Amino acid sequence: MTGHIVILNGVPRSGKSSIARAMQQDLPGRWINLGVDAQYASLPDALKPGIGLRPGGERPELEPDVVRLYLALYDAIAAHARQGFDVVADLGHHDAYSAPLGILPQCARRLAGLDALFVGVHCPIETIMARRNADPQGGFYAAGEGVPEPVRRWQEAVHRPGIYDLTVDTGTMTPADCVSAIAAALARPKRAFATLAAMTPPPSAPAAGRA
Repeated sequence: MTGHIVILNGVPRSGKSSIARAMQQDLPGRWINLGVDAQYASLPDALKPGIGLRPGGERPELEPDVVRLYLALYDAIAAHARQGFDVVADLGHHDAYSAPLGILPQCARRLAGLDALFVGVHCPIETIMARRNADPQGGFYAAGEGVPEPVRRWQEAVHRPGIYDLTVDTGTMTPADCVSAIAAALARPKRAFATLAAMTPPPSAPAAGRA
């Protein structure tokens, strides 16, 4: 029997990690977290920030590696699920690179035949900035007065095309509320990844077999 897969997609500081921890504590199953923070911790400096590369096309030389890292991650997620483990991954998918890369449809195809739930994690920009300013982690997170341009780009890019099985809003929902919604959604039919897998990648995107 294969395990469940839950992909949490949202901007940095939207509360994805808190939801993932709550899932591990409160949701039945053996949930392994294979998200962006776990991958970042495994990377050499030459590959950082890896799949956490922010919107804006600032590192075009790293983008081919970002594609391969995403596909390798989804292959690992699928492999764990096929071995019967439940997997949660907190990510920040976007396609605002120096040119569109079509990563999300390629990743979706990696999950074909598996029980995969795609969750959009929304959070008001005011809450995002309050969290960034309260703990900028030594400058790792853009913070300050107003909304810095990198934060605005994240907010605009991460929920495109916005095809989800479930959306949650951490501005009004606690992690426990989100886990309850996810538990209910796991029992329903899921269509988001099948829809995304059928999307045609942009002409500039590398083919999955070459990535």
